[in-house]
Amino acid sequence: MNFVDRVRIYAKAGSGGDGMVSFHREKFVPKGGPDGGDGGRGGNVVAIADPHLNTLLHFRYKRHFAAGNGAPGGPNRRSGKRGRDVVLRVPPGTVIRDAESGQVLAELIEAGQREIILHGGAGGRGNAAFATPTNRAPRTAEQGKPGHECWLELELKLLADVGLVGFPNVGKSTLLATISAAKPKIADYPFTTLVPNLGMVQLDFERSFVVADIPGIIEGASTGKGLGTEFLRHIERTGVLVFLLDPHMLPPVEAYAILERELVRHNPLLANKRRIICISKADTLDQTQRAELSLLEFPNYGKPLFVSSATRESIGELLELIWSALSGAAQNEAGDVNASPAQNTTATVRLGATAAERRRT
Repeated sequence: MNFVDRVRIYAKAGSGGDGMVSFHREKFVPKGGPDGGDGGRGGNVVAIADPHLNTLLHFRYKRHFAAGNGAPGGPNRRSGKRGRDVVLRVPPGTVIRDAESGQVLAELIEAGQREIILHGGAGGRGNAAFATPTNRAPRTAEQGKPGHECWLELELKLLADVGLVGFPNVGKSTLLATISAAKPKIADYPFTTLVPNLGMVQLDFERSFVVADIPGIIEGASTGKGLGTEFLRHIERTGVLVFLLDPHMLPPVEAYAILERELVRHNPLLANKRRIICISKADTLDQTQRAELSLLEFPNYGKPLFVSSATRESIGELLELIWSALSGAAQNEAGDVNASPAQNTTATVRLGATAAERRRT
């Protein structure tokens, strides 16, 4: 398995260089005075969001990172060289915490975003800095300050606009492969998807969004059953949830209630996400089953949409509904607080204008 979304590493910022005790020595210049320079500052521990990365796997092979120490000061008031920074390259969507206190030190959302995680120690002052009219020949200098160091916890939350939610083997991976160029593993047994998969959906030249296929959720996932909550964090930043319900497994209303309960137990804020409810594998239903299922009504969300990845039934309609729901979510963030979660109205705003803000929630 090459997908790693949580690691623990040790990082140390550089210590500052010591100041120098030195006196000016030059022919024909008696009593040249103190000229010891200051030490250089220690290097920082810096994190950069690299758009070419989509996993934290590379931190499995190297767990200790140390920035360079500052060089000591020199004569003639020469300051020491600054320590080299150490750079942690992480995929966008990574949260960095102090492993001991749990404090969030940085959250890197946008590609290229750069944050200083740990600051290097200040360099010590040389004896030239201590010269005064009453103390013209100081023989003291400061030592450099130590850099900050600690264990860090890195957690990746995928940046997707839409999350596919459902029990194992309901057709989430097949749907993702149908609407995007993603090639997730597809098989006829449960838990085929062991890691989240991302796919880019292009509706037209100006409209596109990212869909995440989350490994199947089962009853009790919030307490650790199945894959537990291992990957549920990846739908926390999505704007819309698409529920896929297979009527051959459980009655859709019962299945939806279980999924909703597990999501809310994991994170109560997920209850506020806009959602679209679909009956999957519609091509396997006969007319009687369709007639019965068409009478279903989900509170606040109305009737479900019948979709089939095999025959592409209602796929175009589903994508338009997703776009409308995403646009509605963008409007809410811009101040339209009166819109209901079930409201699907097409908006003319570009999702990119508020994508960064949505993903920080």
